[in-house]
Amino acid sequence: MKTIILAAMAGMLAGCSATRITHSWLAEDVAPREYQKIVVVALIKNNDRAFREKMEQHFVGDLTALGYTAVSSLQQFGPQSFAGITEAAAAAILEKDGADAVVTITLLDKEKESQYIPGAVLHSPYSVYQRRFGGYYSTISSRIYEPGYYAENTHYFWESNWYDLQKKELLYAVQTKSFNPASTESMSHAYGKMIVNDMVKKGLLHKKH
Repeated sequence: MKTIILAAMAGMLAGCSATRITHSWLAEDVAPREYQKIVVVALIKNNDRAFREKMEQHFVGDLTALGYTAVSSLQQFGPQSFAGITEAAAAAILEKDGADAVVTITLLDKEKESQYIPGAVLHSPYSVYQRRFGGYYSTISSRIYEPGYYAENTHYFWESNWYDLQKKELLYAVQTKSFNPASTESMSHAYGKMIVNDMVKKGLLHKKH
């Protein structure tokens, strides 16, 4: 029974998920300003439209919760609006639409790895102390010979940049790592909230209401 519980706990730990910031940067002398319209653009390598839509929508929702007007580039301009055009051309499209800031969400990399989970965890012999050899032998041998299994872990590496279209400058950059997200929905939700909170903490944005 103990072996089953330990294996179950190991599986739960292997399957847990988390998103954390690995690096963030803010330009000097940046103060919150009254942006009129912010466009969120997700750039995802595998061209997964549903994934892109979730990443943009959650980020838009977190910006809107602060009181800013934010829109998803996918919904506003369609999936191919910025494909194959220059940075200047993209900026011109955004400015014509009334945007004065754009934030990008880029999937830099996605890695998978296999982790071996032992069938049982060996502790100090004192934790399995038995008065009789037979009891000790059966307890230890069951831990040694019980087969383990492999769990697959997935790591997502993200980067977001905030560009002020009026100043034509990069004001903020952040990189994160997501480990074993339960779903694209949960990762999108955690990502947007974490990045927007970091922007507020660093003084790029503020709560308007």
